[in-house]
Amino acid sequence: MVPKSLLLVCLIAIGVSSVLADVSHIAPPQQQLEDPVTDVCLSCICEASSGCDASLRCSGDVCGMFAITWAYWADAGKPVQQGDSPDSQNAYANCANEPYCAARTVQGYMRKFGQDCNGDGRIDCFDHAIVHKLGGYNCKNAVPIVYQSKIDECIQRKANEYSAARQ
Repeated sequence: MVPKSLLLVCLIAIGVSSVLADVSHIAPPQQQLEDPVTDVCLSCICEASSGCDASLRCSGDVCGMFAITWAYWADAGKPVQQGDSPDSQNAYANCANEPYCAARTVQGYMRKFGQDCNGDGRIDCFDHAIVHKLGGYNCKNAVPIVYQSKIDECIQRKANEYSAARQ
């Protein structure tokens, strides 16, 4: 007969080993859970896209302050506002016209398409801004000068503000 204490230890060991089982093959990678675009970069993309005008709605094929198209929103995973369904007729416009949902859309798009567009060996705000403007399959193409200038100026201004705040 097996002592109860030994049986209890065996049961605990089995329980612990099942809790510690490797589930990485079914759990999303940690990197996907994180937002790839910093808040500073989001603000610069917003500024370059629309002057970050929160009153903007849909015009032509773009909506909101990030100038998001339906295809961009869909590629980002169709994020929605609380209580909305991705399949509802107004889900895209409701999300793209609301600043926080629109920012989540940009994050989702960059999780899918973020890449080194300018060949400097890293993925940073410049790359995210290019992907945002040109799309995930065209980021090696020429960036419109006005848009690029707005991104460059915003990033420089934010860097100067950060430096001044540290002094």
